[in-house]
Amino acid sequence: MAPIADPRTFLEMLFTSAVAAADPARVIASNLPGKPKGRTVVVGAGKGAAQMARAFEKLWDGPLGGAVVTRYGFGVHCERIEVLEAAHPVPDESGLHASKRLLADVEGLTKEDLVVALVCGGGSALLPSPPSGLSLQDEIAVNRALLASGAPISAMNCVRKHVSTIKGGRLAAAAYPAKVVSLVVSDIPGDDPALVASGPTIADEGTRDDALNVIERYGLSLPEKVMQWLATDAADAPKPSDPKFARNEVRLIASATVSLEAAAARAREAGIEAIILSDAIEGEAREVGRVHAAIAREVAQRGRPFSKPVVVLSGGETTVTIKGQGRGGRNSEFLLSLALAIDGVQGVSALAADTDGIDGSEDNAGAFADSTTIARLRGQRLDPAALLQRNDSWTAFDALGDIFKPGPTGTNVNDFRAILVQ
Repeated sequence: MAPIADPRTFLEMLFTSAVAAADPARVIASNLPGKPKGRTVVVGAGKGAAQMARAFEKLWDGPLGGAVVTRYGFGVHCERIEVLEAAHPVPDESGLHASKRLLADVEGLTKEDLVVALVCGGGSALLPSPPSGLSLQDEIAVNRALLASGAPISAMNCVRKHVSTIKGGRLAAAAYPAKVVSLVVSDIPGDDPALVASGPTIADEGTRDDALNVIERYGLSLPEKVMQWLATDAADAPKPSDPKFARNEVRLIASATVSLEAAAARAREAGIEAIILSDAIEGEAREVGRVHAAIAREVAQRGRPFSKPVVVLSGGETTVTIKGQGRGGRNSEFLLSLALAIDGVQGVSALAADTDGIDGSEDNAGAFADSTTIARLRGQRLDPAALLQRNDSWTAFDALGDIFKPGPTGTNVNDFRAILVQ
């Protein structure tokens, strides 16, 4: 077949298909819980929580109340559920207020009542709730250290849920004896729902010792008061065996697996074979970029392990160990590393983006790269290797006009990577 004339449009089409497969309006409809005899209260947190709330209230024809919290600028209008906004990825006072509001909303419920928890990625930062003796500044320090550590999201959330009065199932425990049904959009490689947003309504077997092991493994420097807290039994979160969780339900309603399969199907409709490497890739973004580049080079130059034309897809969540003072996120760092490794290899184009619409702390989801990226950077007298070294990938792609900005998507099933070789 003839080559794809506009690789960027093709890759963006695949991203759109992946996001659509995790659209709250689509996935919540088939996961509505049964109506209770008593009240229905909605609580939720995450970068797609407002869209989840809007979808839920449109589908729910009974009485309803509650609140959800999302990132600044990600809110949408809801009729019956209040949408709060707070800072992400570093918590702020608005997040502290939101945590208190959610805990207040589940107080005093009975066994006849129902709590519906709408949970998706980003909720950890949006729900600061430090234990007694700790402050918001202590929780901010924990988040900053974790974000710079290079630790995978599962490890970060293990620590977060043990320095909190709302995470690690504590919000559901506060709702007891009401039944809690958690509708979860997973941004966690492996799709453990207890780790999404640090599991405010879902208990797991993790302990404070696991959190301390993470702190030691990644050399985290945390406030002394936090370390003292983690040395106490009070830091342990409730376990799944706790009777308070016996009636609760957890439903994984969207994940990277389904979204990647949707993107692959769309590619095949366009006549391009699609290969999914994995939906759970973790590791340093620049290292993962080099590995993906090696696969792309092998396909482009030797026709193995896949024949071209082909689009190679992957998901998961890479990490960035911050050593420089640049601007960027894990997807743009992945792409800059990939671009260096495919420099001059003809017929390779790539898109890497976070499915929630935000990559790191900037307002883009990711960026585009191709065989000419490095030459174009050097043509502007920019040193791509130096930019990568100081974690300044956003600057590189912004200079080329290759930033990808779809805006808030209303969902979050982690990173989406697509490499077209033709």
